[in-house]
Amino acid sequence: MNYRRRMGKTWVYDVQTRTQTTWVKPYLEEAPYIIVILKKVYGIGENDKKINYYYNEISTSISVGIMLAAIQNAGLVTVTTTPLNSGPALRQMLQRPINEKVLILLPIGYAAKDAAVPDLKRYPIEDIMKLYD
Repeated sequence: MNYRRRMGKTWVYDVQTRTQTTWVKPYLEEAPYIIVILKKVYGIGENDKKINYYYNEISTSISVGIMLAAIQNAGLVTVTTTPLNSGPALRQMLQRPINEKVLILLPIGYAAKDAAVPDLKRYPIEDIMKLYD
């Protein structure tokens, strides 16, 4: 994907300078389990007629959020990651139908002994919430 042309110079600069993203993802090889989350893009009805599913990504993502809470509650850790360009290959390897698309990968396991959680600064609650009587 050509991010410079598709997303613009500002977006590319922000991603490169404000995040620490990289194509290197050793946790995908080290995790004892990987959950592959697929979304069903459309259904197939009678006579192979395509049935549109309009909110498939948001519905699947909400379910993933609930699953993330359950994983943490079980004392395990994960990180959401995307399959980069390997989504179609993963779908075929898992023998999933063409109307499903890989959305997220969840490597699951226990935290490494040297794992560090980034010290992200959050906005104070007063800055993002307004109570009305």
